[in-house]
Amino acid sequence: MTAKIGLIGGTGPQGRGIALRFAKSGIPVIIGSRREEKGKKIAQELNEKLNTTIIEGTSNEKIFDQAKYIFLTVPFEHAAETLKGLVNLFKEGHVFVDVTVPLEFKKGYVDVMELEEKSGSEHLKKILPEEIPFVGAFKTLAAHALEDLSNPLNRDVFVFGNKEARKEVAEVINKIEGLNAVICGPIQMARAVERMTALAITINKKNKYKDSGFKLVVHNE
Repeated sequence: MTAKIGLIGGTGPQGRGIALRFAKSGIPVIIGSRREEKGKKIAQELNEKLNTTIIEGTSNEKIFDQAKYIFLTVPFEHAAETLKGLVNLFKEGHVFVDVTVPLEFKKGYVDVMELEEKSGSEHLKKILPEEIPFVGAFKTLAAHALEDLSNPLNRDVFVFGNKEARKEVAEVINKIEGLNAVICGPIQMARAVERMTALAITINKKNKYKDSGFKLVVHNE
């Protein structure tokens, strides 16, 4: 069985969507929350939706004792503060996965925040202990698309960061029906991927699309 997925702030839309997709694929998930009772409540609701018991709920702190893959699923404006409060709980064997995107909603379009580190992932990497592998993934997938299980997804997920860990995370993502993990390099690729998220949201707004995503067209000859 695949190692457990732990979701920091997993009770929000992004966390719920990721939890549903992994659980539907048979991968055990632990939903974390600032309040343990809320984590348990959301886990129960999602289990009922899937008719399963594979999703657990607890506090953000307790997921570190059970999960290998630690996903940060809070909004970016709370990401650094949340991570700083939990950073001492990381230990050898954990893999950190950042799904946050530093977006700014402007008149007529969506942009990425101007950060000194040039991307949200690079900003958060400075907080994480050096020995903990950092991976970015799921950044171009909308929360509502993940939560809507009638949505077949049928798109690529761009995975970047630590060379070995990104391969592991890609293998886990590929277990989700409708998703194909594409490894796209080191953490600096966050600069491009996060802007793709802003592009997709702006396209949706301008064209009144409910959802859009990215699919690579590959030619090997």
